[in-house]
Amino acid sequence: MDERKKDLCCYRLDKARKCLSSAKVLVRSEDYCSAANRSYYCIFHCIRSLLALEGVDFSKHSGVMAYFQTNYVKTGIFEKEYSKILTEAFEIRSESDYDDYYAISKEEVEEQIQNARFFLRVSQST
Repeated sequence: MDERKKDLCCYRLDKARKCLSSAKVLVRSEDYCSAANRSYYCIFHCIRSLLALEGVDFSKHSGVMAYFQTNYVKTGIFEKEYSKILTEAFEIRSESDYDDYYAISKEEVEEQIQNARFFLRVSQST
């Protein structure tokens, strides 16, 4: 395997771990919308770490998500559950970032953090 691709994969996984760590800190400080944002970015960086191994990248989140759906979920490399986790995390992140009065509960954001942790664990073992 190309060492540059492997290094980029490791770098992106480290970013994912940092996002997850930030999400945990933010939920403790009751900043639930920001915690949801960091949870989504954990998942996003996990996916981009996989793409790094293929030498593939996209300038938009939609490109990364579509590639993951087509090349990892539809092919059976990842179960459909991961597609649902990604889609939900993206929607929550978008709403929490852009909708003025969006509110997410502590329980909902803790579920997002659990999903991000789950994604990270699987991405590290792939």
